[in-house]
Amino acid sequence: MGKKVALFAFNGDDMCFIHVLLNALDMHDRGYDLKLVIEGSATRLAGELDSDAHPLHDLFTKVKDAGLIDCVCRACSGKMGALNSIEEQGLPLCGPMAGHPSIADYMERGYEVLIF
Repeated sequence: MGKKVALFAFNGDDMCFIHVLLNALDMHDRGYDLKLVIEGSATRLAGELDSDAHPLHDLFTKVKDAGLIDCVCRACSGKMGALNSIEEQGLPLCGPMAGHPSIADYMERGYEVLIF
């Protein structure tokens, strides 16, 4: 098994999020044990990426189809108005830490955490 990396995407800006998606696919292709966690304002963007009209739709679909999305923050999805879309897309929701994913959980499982 390759190196264990958890990418935490907080930023909902397209130009930042595209780099998270590209790096997730690159690390996966290189054999890394990769987990993508979508947090903060990035949850709003994840909700919007279900639309074929969005320029990042195809790239996001590749990441979803590869099974790289480990968790989408339940609390932030609700706050950003994306919860329904996230659920409709079948993306995994989590929130063991007051509705949010725990970075420490990933670290304790041996993942190097990178935050975008």
